[in-house]
Amino acid sequence: MARRVQILAVWLVVCVLPFGLQVRASHGVKEEREKRQQREEEARDRIVELPGQPKVSFQQFSGYVTVSRVAGRALFYWLTEAVHEPLSRPLVVWLNGGPGCSSVAYGASEEIGPFRINKTASGLYLNKFSWNTVANLLFLETPAGVGFSYSNRSSDLLDTGDRRTAKDSLEFLIRWLDRFPRYKGREVFLTGESYAGHYVPQLAREILIYNKRSKNPINLRGIMVGNAVTDNYYDNVGTVTYWWSHAMISDRTYKQLINTCDFRRQKETDQCESMYSYAMDKEFGNIDQYNIYAPPCHINSDGSATATRHSMHLPHRPYSMMFRKLSGYDPCTEKYAEIYYNRPDVQKALHANITRIPYKWTACSEVLNRNWNDTEVSVLPIYKEMIAARLRVWVFSGDVDSVVPVTATRFSLARLNLPTKIPWYPWYVKKQVGGWTEVYEGLTFATVRGAGHEVPLFKPRAALQLFRSFIEGNHLPKS
Repeated sequence: MARRVQILAVWLVVCVLPFGLQVRASHGVKEEREKRQQREEEARDRIVELPGQPKVSFQQFSGYVTVSRVAGRALFYWLTEAVHEPLSRPLVVWLNGGPGCSSVAYGASEEIGPFRINKTASGLYLNKFSWNTVANLLFLETPAGVGFSYSNRSSDLLDTGDRRTAKDSLEFLIRWLDRFPRYKGREVFLTGESYAGHYVPQLAREILIYNKRSKNPINLRGIMVGNAVTDNYYDNVGTVTYWWSHAMISDRTYKQLINTCDFRRQKETDQCESMYSYAMDKEFGNIDQYNIYAPPCHINSDGSATATRHSMHLPHRPYSMMFRKLSGYDPCTEKYAEIYYNRPDVQKALHANITRIPYKWTACSEVLNRNWNDTEVSVLPIYKEMIAARLRVWVFSGDVDSVVPVTATRFSLARLNLPTKIPWYPWYVKKQVGGWTEVYEGLTFATVRGAGHEVPLFKPRAALQLFRSFIEGNHLPKS
């Protein structure tokens, strides 16, 4: 018996243990190969310097992540790391809406990013109210067909909608975190504006579902959306009410709209459509609907205009409500972006357009916008899911936007019937009222005084204060 035990022990030493060592060695080689691949991909995506860029201390990365190998769909991103201590700061994903508009054109270039494009589109200058003073910012152009993001299957541009956008954005985030493993486990917040009022909660829902089955869950901590499309019916009623309460339309037109339109439909009756057309053509006047008190952008002498989000259609609105008048803030900041991001040297620095997309980069894709395939009637049920999951949920509104106005958001959020924790109060920035806020069980709502549809564009200091309070989990300051 003892002899057998000795033979077995020798066999274990000679045969089995080396096999175990080989397995561990093989596993170690695989891990090292994966790390080397990650380092190579990160190095390939590193932005050395953008044309005309001032010197900065933070790192930047940009490039593509494939989200469907079968269709050849790849989404473009731009990461601007935090100015201070990026390794200890959260990751904030920013999405613009449209649907069909670029987060590079708007979020990165005229709202929360570190750079602004100068009037000649020859270079960049610093935005001192950039949100990367607080967090690492990841700008994502989604869905495929927006900005530099592309699909090799042309039919994808004709049948995109909410569902595919959410699933592709989740796939992007999973694969992006594999490429940048130092962000795994980091706090993640989703932010955006306008039709991202759909994108952001829908992506949050996909993450919550993914986390239930994943061994490496995404550390999603909260969402924040501004002037957000939320609920078809209440958004539409709230919009018409805003027009009336801000003297943009007459009592007669307001009553006719309220009595004639269903507000739940995407395609309204001809009578309702004609009332919308009358309001816009005869009563609005030449105003910027994205900020009713800002001067409109000048139209070119030949009458031409670049199609941007200002001619975009929101899927919850009747088709007569396409915003036909060209409008802007600084003789059309979108035009600066469209010149700058179509420059070959800029695209090379960004590692963009590597497949030679057969169309110019534009701030918004009219093709996607006109062919949006599916849109949720309301995202309020998702809000309930996020609140139940104890995510931090903030909603804010620039109060001079007539496109997705503050009344629309308030009417929509009221349907949640949330108990009030902290009653309505003014919040301050630099000893001035920045807006008003109310804190509910599970959700914070805030207005930004004097801000239009793109809050950080019009009120950058107030927007930064709002963002800082959100990220830190603090209430907005009372003085």
